[in-house]
Amino acid sequence: MPAETDVARRSVAAAPTRSPAAPLRRRGEALESAIFEATLRLLTADGYARLTMEGVAAAAQTGKAALYRRWPSKEELVKDALRASLPPAGPAPDTGGLRGDLMEVVTRLRAAMFSEPGAAVRAIMGELDQQRAHVFLTIVLERVVQPTTALIGEVLARGAARGEVRPGAVTPLVTDVVPALMLYRIKTCGGTAVRLDPAAIVDEVLLPIVRP
Repeated sequence: MPAETDVARRSVAAAPTRSPAAPLRRRGEALESAIFEATLRLLTADGYARLTMEGVAAAAQTGKAALYRRWPSKEELVKDALRASLPPAGPAPDTGGLRGDLMEVVTRLRAAMFSEPGAAVRAIMGELDQQRAHVFLTIVLERVVQPTTALIGEVLARGAARGEVRPGAVTPLVTDVVPALMLYRIKTCGGTAVRLDPAAIVDEVLLPIVRP
């Protein structure tokens, strides 16, 4: 037994100790992208209140100094992460028909709202009051909602030229209907991707409003 104990002690002493993972050596866009991805991932998992610069640095495998050199606070970091990551609305679709075009626009909007950046926005909306969340929602309006209303207006105007939309139906209130409905359901009704069905939104809401 003493001999076995001595062997065990020597084995433990000889075993290499594990050190924490060293920060990865990245710079520029690669480092920034890793930081943004970590920020959104932690926002979705833990919420805004529990998000820390230290936590983001650890998740991105970089040092805190790399974050503080670029962003003075987590609010500024989150804003830049959303600006960089929210998917663009893209050009107006042209399927040859009004319903197909509207379906494409609504499907894109739903995809943006349920993307990883969209999930981070939903976490912020669910946790912060309207006043504190406003600074982040402004980014969503600029990057997602306003471009989407512009696409809807373009699609409806094209439909009016084909006789699929009655004259005078394309107004700011009408182009706001779809984004407003989807944001309302997400904010107050616990909306999910299943509940925000593009076909139902187009067929039951938008087309009846604009048809001749």
